[in-house]
Amino acid sequence: MSAIKEPSFRESVDLMFNRAVALMDLPPGLEEKIRVCNATYTVRFGVRLRGKMQTFTGYRSVHSEHMEPVKGGIRFAPSVNQNEVEALAALMTYKCALVEAPFGGSKGGLCINPRDFDEHELEMITRRFAYELAKRDLIHPSQNVPAPDMGTGEREMAWIADQYARMNTTDINAKACVTGKPLNAGGISGRVEATGRGVQYALREFFRDPRDVAKANLTGTLDGKRIIVQGLGNVGYHAAKFLSDEDGATIIGIIERDGALFNPDGLDVDAVHQWLTKHGGVTGYPDATHTAEGGAVLEEECDILIPAALEGVINLSNAKNIKAPLIIEAANGPVTAGADDVLREKGTVIIPDMYANAGGVTVSYFEWVKNLSHIRFGRMQRRQEEARHQLVIDELERLDRYLGDAWSMTPAFKDKYLRGADELELVRSGLDDTMRIAYQSMREVWHDRADVEDLRTAAYLVSINKVAASYRAKGL
Repeated sequence: MSAIKEPSFRESVDLMFNRAVALMDLPPGLEEKIRVCNATYTVRFGVRLRGKMQTFTGYRSVHSEHMEPVKGGIRFAPSVNQNEVEALAALMTYKCALVEAPFGGSKGGLCINPRDFDEHELEMITRRFAYELAKRDLIHPSQNVPAPDMGTGEREMAWIADQYARMNTTDINAKACVTGKPLNAGGISGRVEATGRGVQYALREFFRDPRDVAKANLTGTLDGKRIIVQGLGNVGYHAAKFLSDEDGATIIGIIERDGALFNPDGLDVDAVHQWLTKHGGVTGYPDATHTAEGGAVLEEECDILIPAALEGVINLSNAKNIKAPLIIEAANGPVTAGADDVLREKGTVIIPDMYANAGGVTVSYFEWVKNLSHIRFGRMQRRQEEARHQLVIDELERLDRYLGDAWSMTPAFKDKYLRGADELELVRSGLDDTMRIAYQSMREVWHDRADVEDLRTAAYLVSINKVAASYRAKGL
């Protein structure tokens, strides 16, 4: 059944785009310009490994250059193909527009299983891939800025940045050619946690409006909500950790490649993550029920379901069995277009990937700005801010002495108020503001237009309108 009817990831993106533009009044030519991918470059290169030449295939797709540079991650996975990369590039266009990051959309991928190679081999492969892209300006601070994605991280971004710098020895902005770098290589505080943190901020904003909470047939706040997370990688781990530690949510299920853990009383996210890192899977973890068939836990009763790993995990084969009233797509494309239709008919509220996982590109934007300005955030103003706060504290202490037992400062207030914001706090503040404003733009469309039934359509409408406005401003 699903093999016949299930649309591919690329088809899912196109179907969702079509659903949105049907509600808009765009000229056909402009609609087509926004829809299509501008260009996709396929590179095949050889690297001598283990005494023989091995050939690898990689892609870099540019979906829209309504703003430049274009932005999007590079993933290393055996399943990488041109259709997937182009669909992800399109999502990046809409995602950047939605959160008002001044980038066009791009995406890259290398058809490789990183587990098959040791670190030195991976470095050789990554540097050669970066060389092939950089010499065609498909890695460039002002034209195309990659970032980490599935199968890549800080290490790979550092290699790419160094390779670009070796090829462009006089480019003062070389570090801005890629984001997601380690802190000591031009990165920014809070980038590793950014996508998971963005998921937390997205849910907080959702629960601020009783109308949204009611649409999901929920009540109250995040406190006490039962959550199942699919995928405890970088995104899933940070989202689960922040929601349980800071918002009082209970993580009752964690799904991984070798099965799932379930405990209705709650799982210790850090303990599970440490076990996973040490053993390579969740099998054998104590204090929870292990299910070999992880997909079954997707269908357990919970308040919020967070698919945070793979595309298409919720599809026509299981959508009708999903019981969560609220799904937030922390991964790219975890709900297929077919499943989306089934879930909408059931009344399930879905916070779409285009918005929900935009924390990564938002903080990547901050890192890019930091690299171009050549100064860390907070360096100029932090101590001046503390000095101004000291004036207030001095007056409050004088009042404290004057009033005696009648009034005194709250314990710890002085330390908290005196501390100026460092880079991490400023990054989190900027991310929180971005996620709030982007959600509010979707919420307004969702509630104000009778022909918009879901947040995904609202997100597409907001982002496509912004892309269209950019093209019109260019005279296209």
